[in-house]
Amino acid sequence: MRILMWDVHGGYTDSLVAGTHDYLFLSPDASGRGGLARYGSSPPSNAYQVTAEELRDRPPDLVLLQRLEEIELCAEHLQRRPGHDVPAIFLEHNTPKTDVPTTRHPLADEPGVLLVHVTHFNELFWDCGGAPTRVIEHGVADPGLRYTGRLPRLAFVVNEPVRRWRVTGTDLLPRFSDFDVDAFGIDADQLPAALGSGHERVCFAGNLSPNSLYDAMAERRVYLHLNRWTSLGLSLIQAMMLGMPVVVLDTTEASRAVPAAAGARSTEISELVTATRALLNDPHEALHRGLVARRAALERYGLPRFLHDWDLAFKETAEIAVRFP
Repeated sequence: MRILMWDVHGGYTDSLVAGTHDYLFLSPDASGRGGLARYGSSPPSNAYQVTAEELRDRPPDLVLLQRLEEIELCAEHLQRRPGHDVPAIFLEHNTPKTDVPTTRHPLADEPGVLLVHVTHFNELFWDCGGAPTRVIEHGVADPGLRYTGRLPRLAFVVNEPVRRWRVTGTDLLPRFSDFDVDAFGIDADQLPAALGSGHERVCFAGNLSPNSLYDAMAERRVYLHLNRWTSLGLSLIQAMMLGMPVVVLDTTEASRAVPAAAGARSTEISELVTATRALLNDPHEALHRGLVARRAALERYGLPRFLHDWDLAFKETAEIAVRFP
C-alpha cells in the first residue's frame, strides 16, 4: 500500500517504515516542516518525499493521521477528506489530558476513521464513542544486548523534563537525591538549574543520537522511569531491550509492560528508592534483572508483531472505507 503520513514521532516512524509498505511524506512547507529531513541523505528505501501535485495525480491508498491538523492538510493538499474520500487511520499516541476518565476523543463517533491506540490503557481511558478502535502496542527495533552497568548511576531519559514536570515525574527526582542521575534528552540541560541547590547529583549527560544514547544508557547500572501520565515511553522499552534493570513508577501501562522481576515497579516512591539502592549496590542482581527486562521487552514489543498488527489495521481500514464510502 501507499501510505501518506507525517514524521511526528521519529522513533515511531522508524518502526513503521521497517515494514513492507511505501510511505509518502509531503515536501516541507514554507516553515520547513514536513518531508524527510530527519533522515538526511539516507532515507529508508520505502520512504518517499512527494509534492501535493503528485498526490493529487496519484492519491495514496491510505492516510495515517497523528495530529488533528493533518485532516485539514489532507483536504488542502489532496483535496480529499480522510475517512470519506480516502481511507484513514488516526494514530492516538497520548493519554487524555482533561476530564479523565470522561474525555471524549475528537474523532469519537467518526465511523470512517479507525482509531489506533498505542496502549490498552489509552483505549480504556479515551471515550471513542462508536468509532472503530484497535490497540497496536509499540514496536521497537532491537538495539542489542549492550548492558555493562559499569557506572553505578541512574539513566533518566526524558525530552523537555522541565516543561513537562509532573507529567514525566521530574518533580520526583529529589526523592532520589542519594544517587547519581544522568539525564538525557531534549532540553534536559535545563534540569539541574530547575531542581536547584542540593540536587547537584543530577547531571545533564547529553541529547544524543540513538546509537550513542543506547551505548551511554547501557553503561549506567539502572534505568529510572518516573512518568505519571503519559503513554508508554519508547525509551523505557529501549532500556529493557538493552538489558537494563528498570525502576518504574507503576502508572498507566507500566504494569503490563514491566515484570516486577525486571527491576522494581511501585507507586510508593520509598519502595523504588530502596530497590534502586539495592540494584546499584549489587551489579550481579542488576544484570540478572536486566536480562529479565530484555526478554519481556523482546516478547511484547518486537518489530515482527508490531508490523503484523499494522498490516491487519491497514486491511481493516480498507474494509471500513468500503462500508462508509
